[in-house]
Amino acid sequence: MNIKPIRNDDDLRAAFEQLERVYQAQEATPEADEMEILVTLIEAYERKQYPIDATDPVEAIKFRMEQQGLTPKDLELYIGSSGRVSEVLNCKRRLSLKMVKRLHDGLHIPYESLLAA
Repeated sequence: MNIKPIRNDDDLRAAFEQLERVYQAQEATPEADEMEILVTLIEAYERKQYPIDATDPVEAIKFRMEQQGLTPKDLELYIGSSGRVSEVLNCKRRLSLKMVKRLHDGLHIPYESLLAA
């Protein structure tokens, strides 16, 4: 594990590439530790360089989708059926607390952004 601070967008891209390699690591392994550290570093850099306005949960989700190259299909794991994902992304359905927790845990979107009204 060779982890260094994220100082610019090139470092951020490299951190995301490494995170992809260790993302599915089993708990209590060096790779799982590396994943947790990378997530913390990425969140800190993004919070500083690309703050997410806490006023719109849907925009926070769309921002994370853009960052990670996700499609609405990828959100089904966190939100539910494709119809439910569509309703959320089109502001026709509010996020449930269960969805908020899954989005926070899975995509590391801050609770403050997901719970803002």
